[in-house]
Amino acid sequence: MALWDGRFSGGPAEEMLHFSESLTVDLRMFEEDIQGSVAHATMLSEVGLLSEEERDTLIDGLGRVAEELRTGAFQPGPELEDIHMAVEHRLGELVGEVAGKLHTARSRNDQVATDVRLWLKKMLPELEAGVQALVGVLLSRIRDDGRTLMPGYTHLQRGQPIWLGHQLLAHCWALMRDLERLQAARGRVDRCPLGAGAMAGTPHPVDRVRTAELLGFSGVLENAMDAVSARDHSQEVAAACAILMTRLSRMAAELVLFSSSEFGLLKLGDAWSTGSSIMPQKRNPDAAELVRGKSARVFGNLQTLLSLSKGLPLAYMRDLQEDREALFGSVQTTLACVSVMAGTWRDLWVHSERYAEELEGDFLLATELADYLVDKGLPFREAHHVVGRLVLWCEERGGNFSLLDLNVLREHHSLFGEDALSFLDPVTAIERRTSLGGTAWSEVERQCALLDTQLQEMNTAE
Repeated sequence: MALWDGRFSGGPAEEMLHFSESLTVDLRMFEEDIQGSVAHATMLSEVGLLSEEERDTLIDGLGRVAEELRTGAFQPGPELEDIHMAVEHRLGELVGEVAGKLHTARSRNDQVATDVRLWLKKMLPELEAGVQALVGVLLSRIRDDGRTLMPGYTHLQRGQPIWLGHQLLAHCWALMRDLERLQAARGRVDRCPLGAGAMAGTPHPVDRVRTAELLGFSGVLENAMDAVSARDHSQEVAAACAILMTRLSRMAAELVLFSSSEFGLLKLGDAWSTGSSIMPQKRNPDAAELVRGKSARVFGNLQTLLSLSKGLPLAYMRDLQEDREALFGSVQTTLACVSVMAGTWRDLWVHSERYAEELEGDFLLATELADYLVDKGLPFREAHHVVGRLVLWCEERGGNFSLLDLNVLREHHSLFGEDALSFLDPVTAIERRTSLGGTAWSEVERQCALLDTQLQEMNTAE
């Protein structure tokens, strides 16, 4: 029997039942649905719409429904349509007619809006903790292997020498901004819609502020129509997840590159790699590749959520039922990818001597020679041209800066002195870059300490 059977002379077609049900998606928030119902029953009792005995009967019954759903003793079918109808149906079987009083002064519209926000309030701290853990893993890797010489790239061409720690810190700071986005989104999630009814409120003397308090919300959504139709909080969370996945995908792409034979900087751990069915030598970076691939799914979910609301008149429309699969998928996929990325970085090996000899005399030191001339008073644009001619001179002779001596340098410009050749040491070049945020090890250490402090403050605040 449908909740609206008084209006209709017949039930929906079997195909319609399966087409319209959302139960398979909704079941993952059954705890939140029952939590909301318990708070609603408590509030109804406090305002005199339920007796204490009725309240206790309903709350006891809801606890039994929750336990049956946890253990699988109750497995609702698609004919029950959604989690709200499933819980109410089973509650009626357990406690009788009093179950029908639970829906006083509420609608499935404000129920589902409340359930989703409760689910996000549970999941977002878990996702934030995962991001913090990933930053922690990267900081540990920096302390262990950060002083590994490597090329820094632009356009995937060697640009300047850096420490590996400098590159990993770039990811750390970006992840910290992702944390800020998630925390800001959580603040906008933290508003209670329950008691808004279908979209116009209720004539019953409900106490929405009390319900919000019982559920742990920091406040209520002031307008009933907005309360049931708003999806910007879900879109914001999905956007934060999409941006975070962009970060993880970029990091994954570097893991794929740097673990290849051509780069040879990293070796991925067995736990996060797979082999080939035909090529025995292969160590495939599947974990990183899947993270990179799953980003596409999260991007698509964001587009789904944005498109769902576009052009919908207020207030609730059934289109919005499609939001949960996209939202849940974004959060849970991102959470899994954060965890996998942390495991991958934790268990890999860094070949710390990979570039120790190769970067001696490499053209990525060209900026050092230009900076040398600038220190001697030459305008940078002219210094850039001089060093460019030096690069060309070396290329024409089939070599790199290792071909240079003081005579060659002075042939190209008289400002080159005997100390100029010392600027072609990659480690010296790195350690000269002591400006705020530079790659010098003193700056790497300073940033690590600052990140440690910020992570500790976040944990203390929670």
